[in-house]
Amino acid sequence: MPGGPPLARPSKVRLPRYAGDRGLQMAMSFLPRAAAGGASPFRVAGNVDYRLARNVVVNEYRRGHLSRLDICDAHPELLRAAADAGEESQEDCPICEDVKLRLVSYVFGYRLPPSGRCVGSKKELARLATPGKDLACYVIEVCPSCSWNHLTQAVSLSAAPRLRKPKP
Repeated sequence: MPGGPPLARPSKVRLPRYAGDRGLQMAMSFLPRAAAGGASPFRVAGNVDYRLARNVVVNEYRRGHLSRLDICDAHPELLRAAADAGEESQEDCPICEDVKLRLVSYVFGYRLPPSGRCVGSKKELARLATPGKDLACYVIEVCPSCSWNHLTQAVSLSAAPRLRKPKP
């Protein structure tokens, strides 16, 4: 055969199932849609959704390839932020299936500490807006019961320049 042996036909690849439309509810109520709407000083410059990566981890756990100790490893500070500033989601924990997940948002950007700032409301996020400076927002789902945690979204927000009111 010219050029070597024939290539084997690729087998069907099974992609992990994901939460479908339920997954769209995983972002906090003010990120990213609400943060960029209405009178908000932000526009969404980019959005990365990590549902597929999350579902791969969950499926590997359910198949027995990952132990619970491998995936339920939330830092105590993240668990504290989930309890104090987190918002309850509509989805149950995919690991323990006992409690609803909590969503925690961290913001990084101009004049913020290197460790970022945990944000609990749209009002708090608007205070961080600096015209011409972008903010990187990360939404993490956390289970307060079993310590499951996974990054669900990364959103880049641009603060629009503030318009001056004309003098009368």
